[in-house]
Amino acid sequence: MVQRDSIAPGGIVGILGGGQLGRMIAMAAARLGFKTHIYCPEEDAPARQVAYQWTVGAYEDIPRLEAFAASTDVVTYEFENIPAETAKLLANRTLVRPHPAALEIAQDRELERKFLTRIGVPVSPFHIVSTRQELDRAVDAITLPAVLKTRRGGYDGKGQAVLRKAADADSAWEAVAGAPSILEKFVPFKKEISVIIGRGQDGQYAAFDPSENRHRDHILHQSLVPCDEPEPTMVAAHQHAIRIAEALDYVGIMAIEMFVLEDGALDPLMINEIAPRVHNSGHWTIDACHVSQFEQHIRAICGWPLGTSARHSDALMQNLIGDEVLEWRTFMTNPQLCLHLYGKNPPRPGRKMGHFTRLLPLGTSRSQINSG
Repeated sequence: MVQRDSIAPGGIVGILGGGQLGRMIAMAAARLGFKTHIYCPEEDAPARQVAYQWTVGAYEDIPRLEAFAASTDVVTYEFENIPAETAKLLANRTLVRPHPAALEIAQDRELERKFLTRIGVPVSPFHIVSTRQELDRAVDAITLPAVLKTRRGGYDGKGQAVLRKAADADSAWEAVAGAPSILEKFVPFKKEISVIIGRGQDGQYAAFDPSENRHRDHILHQSLVPCDEPEPTMVAAHQHAIRIAEALDYVGIMAIEMFVLEDGALDPLMINEIAPRVHNSGHWTIDACHVSQFEQHIRAICGWPLGTSARHSDALMQNLIGDEVLEWRTFMTNPQLCLHLYGKNPPRPGRKMGHFTRLLPLGTSRSQINSG
């Protein structure tokens, strides 16, 4: 694997993936004096509009990947469904951060669950399911309700099905198209939160305040900060995030989604999933923090000191899905809103077109954050 000290301004940051996360990474990199080279299969992806250089190619195209690696000082990725073999190939030719091992674990729910169990952070009971017969055995072994999730791929509610009774097994197996999966026991919870944590190459870390996440139609709708939970729960959330990042010897930004369990649970938190990248639930940091998750990611992967993760405002971030983006003029008239549009066209149902963040003074009541 290639090793390198800190990268000076003017260096080239390679980004695998050209979506809105790659776009915002590129914008943060430019602010710190870096150039970016995007690599992805799509011709018209949003990151292309803000990148210094662009390569259109498949993630299995070895000659193009080699040329891409030769043009960069460090490579990162915007989502976890990049083939792990692609990241490994690049890591033999240039610096790749986060390490491909983190990508490999996060993109396979079986590997992820076994990793989390091994390091001692709480996860829901689960069973590996590779065949229809194994699903029946898993249903017999676990107390329903449960959720069947494909091991690989799937996001925003895709690639999963809920089983409330044993008779749901047929429809659940059909919903995941017979793909290798895991069956997880459903655990009652009050809310979902996420911790965005940055870890530098020197092992120093900076964790942002946990956000409360609200979903609509299985897609993240809003993230609110602060998340209105007791201090011990917030401390535990940061401790879980630090343990995960350290166990992976992680460099960069990582998101850890967690469930806050009902009162009386042995542990107040349970890990839902990890994402080895910048994350939608951290978009509020662009406007409400001195250093955003995107800048923190660039600092970490380039070997720079991490910045502060402190907030200067309370915040509500809301995604703009599909036609909601057409109301951009209305959003622009609200002085509390910071609008971010991703340069995508056309709007489609379920497509993330942008977001806004509503800023409020520190210490604003939850009812005021929710209103407006």
